[in-house]
Amino acid sequence: MFGTLGMPELILIFVVALLLFGPRKMPQIGRSIGRAMGEFRRASNEFKRTIEDEVAADEIREVEKDLKEIKKTITDPVGISDLKSSLKESLDQPTEPAADTKGTDRS
Repeated sequence: MFGTLGMPELILIFVVALLLFGPRKMPQIGRSIGRAMGEFRRASNEFKRTIEDEVAADEIREVEKDLKEIKKTITDPVGISDLKSSLKESLDQPTEPAADTKGTDRS
């Protein structure tokens, strides 16, 4: 919870605070620190939720954009024929075999 602070460091901080503020002020200071830490935790959680919501909204926008493009392609008869012809051309093109490099000597 306190990172690299160990028990001896915490005791030293408590003793210094006790000497500076006195025993009557320590409960008030403890409550104030507790409230401040709670507020910080709530603010950081809210910030984290906001960032996560924005990332999710961005992903939804990307999906909507993709769906609109798909819908446009489906409703556009020219787009479908272009897609079919480009797919047919790519499937009809012969593939060239990879060059055989096992038999070559590079010395």
